[in-house]
Amino acid sequence: MSQRDFIVQLEGRRLTTAEIHYYRPDAPSLLQLFVWQEYDLAPDFPVLFEFLQHWQREIEAALHSVCISHEGMIRPTGWLAVDGVIDFR
Repeated sequence: MSQRDFIVQLEGRRLTTAEIHYYRPDAPSLLQLFVWQEYDLAPDFPVLFEFLQHWQREIEAALHSVCISHEGMIRPTGWLAVDGVIDFR
């Protein structure tokens, strides 16, 4: 983990992944996929929305849909070690 990654996590940012589906102008019948990852703040996602605004201004490909996954939304289930034995006899 780089120092920048550690600092942004201390600021409350978590890893965010976005699946961006889009159509290219030269192949409008094909749905393309672009995967984007960056540290961002849920639920507002300012970094992601800044990127999407850039996309709409500078890239000719038309957006179809965006699916967002955030580290705070999806986590492995927690578990707690317990000192003891359960006897089912």
